[in-house]
Amino acid sequence: MPLNIAAIQSHLQERQIDGWLIHDFRGSNSVLTLLLGKTHTTRRAMLFIPARGQATIACSLLDRNAFEKLAAQHGLKVHLYISWREMHAWMASVLGACKRVAMEYAPGCTLPVVSIVDAGTIELVRSFGVEVVSSADVLQLTVAKWSAQALERHHKASSEVARIKDDAFAFIKHSLAAGNAINEYQVQQRIMQNFRDAGLEADEGPIVGVNEHGGDPHFEVSSTNPSPIKKGDWVLIDLWSRYPGEENIYSDITWVGYCGTDVPAKHRQVFEVVRAARDASVKCCQDAWAAKRPLQGWELDDAARLTIINAGFERGIRHRTGHSLSPGPRVHGLGFNLDNLETRETREVLPGLGFTIEPGIYLPDAPDRLGVRLEINMYIDAVKGPIITSCFQKEIVICG
Repeated sequence: MPLNIAAIQSHLQERQIDGWLIHDFRGSNSVLTLLLGKTHTTRRAMLFIPARGQATIACSLLDRNAFEKLAAQHGLKVHLYISWREMHAWMASVLGACKRVAMEYAPGCTLPVVSIVDAGTIELVRSFGVEVVSSADVLQLTVAKWSAQALERHHKASSEVARIKDDAFAFIKHSLAAGNAINEYQVQQRIMQNFRDAGLEADEGPIVGVNEHGGDPHFEVSSTNPSPIKKGDWVLIDLWSRYPGEENIYSDITWVGYCGTDVPAKHRQVFEVVRAARDASVKCCQDAWAAKRPLQGWELDDAARLTIINAGFERGIRHRTGHSLSPGPRVHGLGFNLDNLETRETREVLPGLGFTIEPGIYLPDAPDRLGVRLEINMYIDAVKGPIITSCFQKEIVICG
């Protein structure tokens, strides 16, 4: 991912922030790696990007080999230190003229995904007479933003993930029709093999949850004691994958199916409520774009969650409505989330950013024993506005 210092400085100037200080200790702050590329540090390292002027990376003399080549690639100065006194002197020199500096920090930990830097380091920076402000918005426009190539590869990955999802449900259907035994683990491993065959990667295995297992949002499939899949069962499949490369974006979807022909009334009712919740969040995003109205992540969460609450299923809510999709090794990215439940997400929904919409209702206990989550991916195109980039479930998959 190229480090666009000019764009960062323009953003800092617009918000009257004097600089961005990215502090890392032994990989504690993934933002440094996302900005500069993979590196190994044994001591504290800091990248300082002033609102005007040349950016500098400060690192221990012991880590110079890790940074000098990267610094040359990005046009950075390198400042080497040995002692803590030398490090503090450098900090005083770059922060002395600053009033406000952005760091990976959120007041009161209101945005945990941004609250990366430890409190002691924040105190150290403040000791130089500097006000520390959150880098949340800077992160959105740098490490969370999709490149044109990343968008193209995400579309391609989404097509493959949709195909592999269809294959998983077909595998269940054909196995049941043939009278062959089938279980959650077999379906999970088939999905993983299909990912490998397609040249895709995933950080973890997908969720294949039968009946009450679908009612656990983070259910883990057992390799030793998986539940069988039988006629009359309800199946939730949550799968995510991407093409290898730190700039590439995951496609992350969840679908549900019924192993029979006559879907129980309760299952269908819950499905319809979750579908309405998902569609309400989509419409909220589209309406705000059409009206050219600023939109924050919490609003997209409210649109979906209140739909579920108004339908009488508040007891089935277990999580926020969606998460950021951005470059990097994690499925959950560093941009805004759709959240007014676990946190209040006040970052703006901006062009160039992507996210999931995945409301769910989870009723694992008898007599219901089910979970419904309908997950899609969206991207905010600077010209077209919000676009759905993944497959989109409208009806329950019949796989019985």
